[in-house]
Amino acid sequence: MAMTNPPSNNQSNAQGSFGTMLQQARKTKQLSLDDAAAELFILKRHLQALEDERFADLPQAAFARGFAINYAKFLGLDPAQVASSFDAAYPNELKTNPTSDIESPLRPMGTLQRDTNSRIRFNPLLIIAVIGLIILAVFLYRMVSSASQDEQPSTPIVEDLTATEQAQGAAISNQNTVSASGSALNLGGAESTESMVLALTVTDTATVNITDAQGNNLMNGSQNSGSYELLGVPPFNIEIDNVNNVSLLLNQQAVVLDQYVSGNQASFVLTP
Repeated sequence: MAMTNPPSNNQSNAQGSFGTMLQQARKTKQLSLDDAAAELFILKRHLQALEDERFADLPQAAFARGFAINYAKFLGLDPAQVASSFDAAYPNELKTNPTSDIESPLRPMGTLQRDTNSRIRFNPLLIIAVIGLIILAVFLYRMVSSASQDEQPSTPIVEDLTATEQAQGAAISNQNTVSASGSALNLGGAESTESMVLALTVTDTATVNITDAQGNNLMNGSQNSGSYELLGVPPFNIEIDNVNNVSLLLNQQAVVLDQYVSGNQASFVLTP
C-alpha cells in the first residue's frame, strides 16, 4: 500500500490532520498530556509526538499506530478515521516491515487481526517468530541479572518502556483484569515451575517485599516511584505497604489488589 510523505506541520494542521484532531479533543476534555499518559500507559513524550506528528520520535510503526488508535478511543474520536490519517501521514522511509498494517501489534490474548481495510497478506509464522525472539531475549536477560537483584534494590525505569510495556499501551483490545478471592490468586492452569514476569508500577514511595517459590528475594524494602520487572518462579509471597501507590501485573495481566487491602497494606500469595 503506497504512502505519501507527510505535509509540513502548518499544511497538515490546516487540513485537520490526525495530530490536530487528537490535540483539540484533549483540550476540549480539559486533559493534560500527563493525565492521558497515566490512563493509557503511554509515555508523555510519545503522546506529544503523536499530536505534533513527529514520527521519528515514536517507536516503530506498529506500536505508533496502536498508540494513535488507543489515544483516539480515549478521547472519543473515530479510531478508524485517526488510523487512516495516521497511515496517510506516516513517512515511507520509517517503515521497517509490513507489521504497520496490523490493527494491533500485540494483543493480550495472543491473537492477531489484519486491518480490514488492507489487502496486504502477511506471514503469521514470521510474526510469531519475532514475538518469540523478544520474549526469549527478555527471559535470558532476567536470568542473567536475577543474582544481582537478590542483593541490590531494583532500579526504576524512569524514561524508557520495555517492549512488553509498549505492547500494553499499543494493544487495541481491552486488557483482561485478574481477580480472585481468598489469599491465593489463581490465573488458571496447573502449578508451574517456569519463571514468570511480575511488572510493578510505583507512583510514590512504597515498601514492597516479594519472594518466589525458590526463596529468591526479588524485591525488598522501600521503593521509589518508577516501573520494575521481576523474574521468578511462582507462587510469589507479596507484602505491600502504601498499596495505593502500587499496581501489579503478572505476565501482562493486571492483579486486583483492593481485595487484599487492610489499612493501606496488602499481604497475599500470588500463584499461576
